[in-house]
Amino acid sequence: MLEDRRLYLVTGVRPDLEDFLAAAVAGGVDIVQVRERTLSDRELVAALERAREVTRELRVPLVVNDRTDLAVLVGADFVHLGQDDVPVELAARLGCQAGLSTHTPAEIDGTPPAAAYIGVGPVHATPTKPGRPAVGLELVRYAAHHARVPWFAIGGIDESNVDAVVEAGATRVAVVRAIGEAADPAQAARTLHDALTRTGVAA
Repeated sequence: MLEDRRLYLVTGVRPDLEDFLAAAVAGGVDIVQVRERTLSDRELVAALERAREVTRELRVPLVVNDRTDLAVLVGADFVHLGQDDVPVELAARLGCQAGLSTHTPAEIDGTPPAAAYIGVGPVHATPTKPGRPAVGLELVRYAAHHARVPWFAIGGIDESNVDAVVEAGATRVAVVRAIGEAADPAQAARTLHDALTRTGVAA
């Protein structure tokens, strides 16, 4: 499911969620994560069900951040977990494939066999991860040579620096603000997707 996926959008719940996702996917986004920590479970489930309907229609995988239980309830394709969250093996027991955040070479090397993919970063400092220091391009280079599963560089990546991330070895990236705050989400996605597709076949 991930072999040909390159551009991963992380988004919060927003009033125009359906239209925003449609525009982003039209521009080249091919996997979507909903990450939202401000809603009640009832509100979040309703939003995830909306996202599930749109992503199913657009034929892109849906990822739920942190909440394996809700991912299973709405039929998401993946849950994304941090190093301190429920182990990916436990998510797998519930029938949910899991991605895992990694921030160091040791965490990349220690990727559990059950992990479907990993996120590598944050490459650059980002307000979406306050207090998490940037890992820079060196970890991207390390992942390019050592990651054993599909991986996405993440953290402060946008039109201004995506080429450098690609040159460091990334063939997949995950973004938040680069598309979420763009005046034209479809065009922002298209620019990032074009930078990635110049790299050839994804690892």
